[in-house]
Amino acid sequence: MNAIALGPLLMSTPRLYAFACALLLLLSSRYLLGLPAKPHGRWFNGLLIAWLIGARITFVALHWDSYSATPLDALKVWQPGYHALGGLLAGLLWTAWALRARLLAMIGGLAMTVGAASLWLVLVTLAPLSQPFAVASLPDVALEDLDGNTVHLPSLANQGDRIIVNLWATWCPPCLREMPLLEEADQHDGITVVVANQGEDLLPIARYLDEQSLHFRYPLRDPQQTLMAQFQAPGLPTTVLFDTDGKTLDVHVGELTRTQLERWLSD
Repeated sequence: MNAIALGPLLMSTPRLYAFACALLLLLSSRYLLGLPAKPHGRWFNGLLIAWLIGARITFVALHWDSYSATPLDALKVWQPGYHALGGLLAGLLWTAWALRARLLAMIGGLAMTVGAASLWLVLVTLAPLSQPFAVASLPDVALEDLDGNTVHLPSLANQGDRIIVNLWATWCPPCLREMPLLEEADQHDGITVVVANQGEDLLPIARYLDEQSLHFRYPLRDPQQTLMAQFQAPGLPTTVLFDTDGKTLDVHVGELTRTQLERWLSD
């Protein structure tokens, strides 16, 4: 799992590690760099802004094919899509400029910035808060589509397609934002998309899909949230990629981006 639930808040573990590293950098630099409070605050706040801008610009540039059709998606900073090396470079440049009049503080700031980035990389690699996905293959579950027809999930593997199973609800804004992307994926050769609504009645599901003119081959109802329990999903949306034999390939908790989905489609 790439996310954990903190009460009602669903947060990706890499982002949680980043917050922890930033907090550690804030506390340690406050006492070790020897900067007065105002210059320290200016440097640290600027460091965060430079890091985020540099990381975002680098990621968008490296994945421009995914953003070229909808360039305004680059401004959706709440979505995943940050390049660690680009952020680090921007942060180092800011540190060198902001602390240029204080040589020792500048050297210390550069070293501590690299140290915080290295710690984040170690945490992301070791993933101490992550847990293995609960199911290794399509679960033996039968759900009804909006017309009342029963769909046995393992039988979908007989089509020879990779299968994307998305857990969603009409009250979940990130779920609704990613629906058009999933509809596009459902039209992709070799891909079958299952959108399994969690816990809602038929009427709001059918009304939403009709109002948005969204058409899926397998819009399913899961009123008892069976899949959410079997997947042990910490929140919605949760999207799982299965191979042509129905074996689990990848899991994403939170809003899907076009870049993420295109990677799944092209692998």
